[in-house]
Amino acid sequence: MERKTHLDRFGAIALTVFALNLALNQVVVKVTNGGFEPVFAAGLRSLGAALVLTLWMVLRGVSLRLPRATMWAGVLSGTLFALEFTSLFTALDLSSVSRVSIIFYSMPVWLALAAHVFLPNERLTRICIAGLVLAMCGVTLAIFERDQGQVSWLGDGLALLSAMCWAAIALSVRVTPLAKVPPAQQLYWQLIISAPILLLIAPLFGPLVRDLAPIHLAGLTFQIIAVASLGFLAWFWLMSIYPANTVASFSFLSPVFAVLLGWLILDEQIGVQIWVALALVAAGIVLINRR
Repeated sequence: MERKTHLDRFGAIALTVFALNLALNQVVVKVTNGGFEPVFAAGLRSLGAALVLTLWMVLRGVSLRLPRATMWAGVLSGTLFALEFTSLFTALDLSSVSRVSIIFYSMPVWLALAAHVFLPNERLTRICIAGLVLAMCGVTLAIFERDQGQVSWLGDGLALLSAMCWAAIALSVRVTPLAKVPPAQQLYWQLIISAPILLLIAPLFGPLVRDLAPIHLAGLTFQIIAVASLGFLAWFWLMSIYPANTVASFSFLSPVFAVLLGWLILDEQIGVQIWVALALVAAGIVLINRR
């Protein structure tokens, strides 16, 4: 498919579906945690996704090896990936999907701030600063709303840490030699580095298996195929076709969908303050991603 200069109907539908897929993943992780210890589930997800991605890369003739000069950056990215999902999966175990999603999807805020410092060509504009202020106000509202749903200071803090790790990964593939590596190889190394780290540290967090049932296995399979491997490959493909800022702007839909799905599927209690926080974060993300 040829490179496009603007978003068409197919792109809008595809990006909306991807945002919905990421939002549904938050609910699925929450459910899957009922059968697996969260960090162990994250490790199994990375391991399974690495196997799926290996098969895809072999069939497509994509090399599994990173150039020697980029290996340290691949290890760094994979370690950040492990920390991100240790934090995110544990946060979803402690707090509600709505709270965690609003905080986690504040990632563009931290990426924009980091880019302002480390990327001279990406200084903050007035519109970006307005977006940052709105989004940070939304995150603050979400954190200090303590009356509705499953609430945990630790869970909120871990969700914030996972958002910052996600931003650090995005920055690392811009300022390190990984910038010259195909996206599939970047994802592959994140998975093969994170899988052993997560599986090795998982016993430190408690029993690896909880009240395991078929729904938990189905949830883990969904995460492996629909999100961590083929899902992100689809996103990279969309990034190769449509303008990056257009693709990024659709990220505001994920926290919106996640809050709605948490309410519809998990019957989470959502107060007015959470809805206001969600609106502020979504508006901030849109402004941050404008040209």
